[in-house]
Amino acid sequence: MTDPLVPPPPPRDPRMPADFDPVAEARELLRGTRAGSLAAVETDGAPFVSLVNVATDIDGAPLLLVSGLSRHTRLMAADPRVSLLLARTGKGDPLAHARLTVMGRVGAPPDPERARRRFLARHPKSAMYADFPDFSFLRIETTAAHLNGGFARAAELAPGHILTPLAGAGALVGVEGDAVAHMNGDHGEAVALYARLAGAGEGRWRVTGIDPDGIDLASGDKTARLPFGQRVLDGGTLRKRLAALADEARRKS
Repeated sequence: MTDPLVPPPPPRDPRMPADFDPVAEARELLRGTRAGSLAAVETDGAPFVSLVNVATDIDGAPLLLVSGLSRHTRLMAADPRVSLLLARTGKGDPLAHARLTVMGRVGAPPDPERARRRFLARHPKSAMYADFPDFSFLRIETTAAHLNGGFARAAELAPGHILTPLAGAGALVGVEGDAVAHMNGDHGEAVALYARLAGAGEGRWRVTGIDPDGIDLASGDKTARLPFGQRVLDGGTLRKRLAALADEARRKS
């Protein structure tokens, strides 16, 4: 069924493989990639690229933690236009693996506390310096995206293709932080089941974020994403969906 909150899929080039789903692949890269190459604009218009850690806000917008001493931070203060490359790595030719370029403008996150919590859940070691006076969290307001999924797999994407709509999800947004803490504190077995259902390997998995479309997991440097299959908009529906996913994982064990 077509989701009315998501724009129609981008036009498909008939030369592309039939199994290529650019929206799903772009969302997977956006939610699962821990670091990326950030391009800011020099005063003369030239690009300046640096490596940054990345997390996502509840709607999928990229979150950054930057130091005021960094060159890219000073450049973004003067010109907020940025481009962020998120690349999947693996064996063989690096260009055979998928990568997503997100374009937009940086600004302060609308909910600084949520941005901090979600970023540090993905990057716990950043807590050592996140509260230094010269550090701050930024959010990239996406204006466009480009997916290159490997040979003959490319698509131009709108923000609505890669971001998660929050319309009608205010109840879930309000309880997300408590739900994450509760799952990690009291339901470690269920979290491990979610990782197994997501096809992830063994590890000390924990929940790093929950949104209407799914649940994000991490174990050390590894990440995983488990889609809900249907939008979850409130805490009661979330509890039922999480219980159903745990039961599904047990049946498949």
